[in-house]
Amino acid sequence: MRINRAASIPLVTHDPYFSIWSGADHLYDKDTVHWSQIRQQIRGYVTVDGTVYCFLGDKEFHNVIEQTYIDVTATATEYGFENDKIALKVRFTSPLLLEDLTLVSRPCTYIDYTVEKKNAYQVRIDFFASADLVSTDDSILYGNVHTKAAIGDYPAFAYASMGRAYQHPLGNSGDHITIDWGYAYLASAEESAELTYDRANKKIGCRLNLTDKNEASMIIAYDDLLSINYFGQWRKAYWTNTYADILAAIGAAFADKEETFKKAAAIDADVYEKAYKAGGEEYAFICTMSYRHSISAHKLITDEKGDVMFLSKENDSNGCIGTVDVSYPSIPLYLMYNTEFVKGMMRPVFDFASREIWEYDFAPHDVGRYPYAWGQVYGTNRKNYGTVLVDDVGTIYQPYYMFPAGSEIYDFKDQMPVEECGNMLVMAAVVSAIDGNADFAAPHMEVLKKWTEYLLTYGEDPGEQLCTDDFAGHLAHNVNLSAKAIVGVESYARLTAMLGNKEEAAQYHEKAKAMAKSMEARAKADDHYVLAYGRPDTWSLKYNMVWDKFFGSGLFTDEIYETEYAYYIKKTNEYGTPLDSRRDYTKSDWVLWCAAMAKDKDDAKKLIDPVAHYLETSASRVPFSDWYETLTGEFCHFMGRSVQGGIFMPMLMNEKGNK
Repeated sequence: MRINRAASIPLVTHDPYFSIWSGADHLYDKDTVHWSQIRQQIRGYVTVDGTVYCFLGDKEFHNVIEQTYIDVTATATEYGFENDKIALKVRFTSPLLLEDLTLVSRPCTYIDYTVEKKNAYQVRIDFFASADLVSTDDSILYGNVHTKAAIGDYPAFAYASMGRAYQHPLGNSGDHITIDWGYAYLASAEESAELTYDRANKKIGCRLNLTDKNEASMIIAYDDLLSINYFGQWRKAYWTNTYADILAAIGAAFADKEETFKKAAAIDADVYEKAYKAGGEEYAFICTMSYRHSISAHKLITDEKGDVMFLSKENDSNGCIGTVDVSYPSIPLYLMYNTEFVKGMMRPVFDFASREIWEYDFAPHDVGRYPYAWGQVYGTNRKNYGTVLVDDVGTIYQPYYMFPAGSEIYDFKDQMPVEECGNMLVMAAVVSAIDGNADFAAPHMEVLKKWTEYLLTYGEDPGEQLCTDDFAGHLAHNVNLSAKAIVGVESYARLTAMLGNKEEAAQYHEKAKAMAKSMEARAKADDHYVLAYGRPDTWSLKYNMVWDKFFGSGLFTDEIYETEYAYYIKKTNEYGTPLDSRRDYTKSDWVLWCAAMAKDKDDAKKLIDPVAHYLETSASRVPFSDWYETLTGEFCHFMGRSVQGGIFMPMLMNEKGNK
């Protein structure tokens, strides 16, 4: 879809380390960056009859060819440029097709060029990728060029690569850091392609001649060598299950390009059409902008048994890996297109929860700090585990998953017990509902029941504790957290019913109904429902209630939905509806979850459109922030995060929710 502007535009999007964005109105206005805003310089030039014009990232030193449009789809970003001599299209396609796990993992972005010659004879494209992609310091680099390589049955292609001379795979851990291991590649199967490695200027390049043709293509790729340490297993990316090495992956990308582009066009159309149906043009815009954004905040691997693990990185937060309350808000996108990804989020949590070190009767918060899935790091007891702090960039936590019971690693006060129990239960239930069976949940019913019992004991009126919105601090008697407990208990009822335990299911359903009735009665305050029990002057978004609507479980009355939604509309500011009465900031994912509870499309748009307005006009040029100010449109924190999969909740409700 043609867009006017967005806070930041995705160009190359694959995983938390291979993620390049443009935070500018024009592609040539400033250097491209990693999602974290660390410079990752790529440059593009078109030479027309001897005159060089810049189209990507270098307007200070060259004439530019004027940008005329930006077109963004779920899987691709295209820019148009034009002067009196040529019209140029440059298209970046990262085909993250959720139907195909190999394509989601394959770290190859296509860059395609189309030229219309109006008054030109000789046309040449030059593209460069700098050492920023492989290192942020002055480390010694090695590079090489191969003019033609035929890999197996794939088409021959030329390629250039570069990487640090000293490789330390998985050599650091944390947030706001980029990869400093592995190798970046540029490749082309064009006959005219000239690949280069510039040792002095630390960059690789690809030159394409379009004098005698109108189209040309290249691929930018990254081989990270190792991806994740998963509870002691050194795991490579999922794509290595299919391809022997990165050259085979690049060769396959050239070979299957036509078929891949057809599939990409289909998912592009599907996302747009379903989003437009659910919420109009503005909703289609934010869904389109969220698709690659969310997927590329994960790494896809398998464990030693071959089970899929889809591990998020808690970008711009604390760098945690496999965070439960980051997975939970993200799931609508994956429930729409492939539940295997939600299962891949949950498997590591079940794994860690079974370890001796996790002695609690509630669910964990995370399974480590990216790229080490070595056991929960959130809420650790620092006096017992050493000097490594969450914000120590680069340091690697100890392998907590190996520690024995009684090690006293964690502080209870910093846990999210009701939050994470409810999250895991809901995810298990909704996956089973969409799959039409509870086969995935069946082996985990014992621990799921334990977490359900925790919710029954502590969830109806939660004591002072954190919820996923932990930036707002501890809160006692949190009504929305109570709603989480209620839908969590109902989720267990639905799971056990699917497994044939009808009597038990009925008992837990009645318990959930009783909790819901209590919540409605105690939280009512004239024209709204409160943020916390006993505080009638407060209010909040009750986004957790959406699952009652989705399941059609009838826990809450129509009155609470209608009253709350009317109040949300009343409280909406220029850029969105605040999260609650404490501040004017919001979370875009939660606003969209509330929009999914609207009685019709027109009411949904009243919450959706201000979020689209934020994304289009915000002066904060970062990848779609989910935490921002609703009065000013300035981002508070959080960018490039997987939670923007939650933007798809109205679509999910419209397509797969209970009618």
